[in-house]
Amino acid sequence: MKNSKPESMAAGHSILLALGLACTLAACAGPGGHPKDPLEPMNRATFRFNETADKYVVRPVAEVYDLAPLPVKTGVANFFGNIGDVWIGVNNLLQGKVVDGLSDGGRFLLNSTVGLLGVFDVATEIGLEKHDEDLGQTLGRWGVGDGPYVVLPLLGSSNVRDGLSLIGDFRFDPLMQLEDVGARNSVSGLRLISRRAALLGADTAADEAALDKYGYMRSFYMQYRRNQIYDGQPPREKDPDDEDADDGKSATATDAAAPGIDKSSSPDKKENLE
Repeated sequence: MKNSKPESMAAGHSILLALGLACTLAACAGPGGHPKDPLEPMNRATFRFNETADKYVVRPVAEVYDLAPLPVKTGVANFFGNIGDVWIGVNNLLQGKVVDGLSDGGRFLLNSTVGLLGVFDVATEIGLEKHDEDLGQTLGRWGVGDGPYVVLPLLGSSNVRDGLSLIGDFRFDPLMQLEDVGARNSVSGLRLISRRAALLGADTAADEAALDKYGYMRSFYMQYRRNQIYDGQPPREKDPDDEDADDGKSATATDAAAPGIDKSSSPDKKENLE
């Protein structure tokens, strides 16, 4: 316990410093570009740094890990997913979703015992659904705005609300309660690599599909988080990235409709008839 608190506080201070700088620069940023991304030049620089770190460090390690037998990778992912159910359940309760929160508690108890510390996901097999909640979603559920879009070093896409929420997520992460620093860092690293390996196919598709990967990831993150906060039923909201395309479609539709307009009832036409 003595070691985990200072480290979590240090991580929290780092996030606060980064987000404080982001808010300050956002207040000074001029209009233009995506309205939710006033820090786009800085964010793009951070995005390039993250892409470089991923290309030369994280992804290669994840690719080696991906060579492990499927049962091993599944067991590791299940183990970390089981640990995550604790904080997920707390956030479901904080959002007023009591049934889901109790279900998360039941998942943790069942998988931790019958599932051998979560290596086997017995709970899903018997119908207890796996949820995905965090403090950022809880705050969003209670009406806290997301704020400017921010790309955090190594952590990737975020916003001011979600970035600040990471402090709470880290503080109450069961892995951060491990007293042995080496063990804590090892299991945290394994969790990171496990998650990265699961995304190897998805990031390849993004690279191939997007002309501007930064813009693609920004739009994806914003839509994904809204979908999470509203449990898959978000209110309709126009994406600024699509405004130009929509304007072009509207203009084309207007031009196409123009030849079909009946002008016989216009004032000039009536005067000529008279």
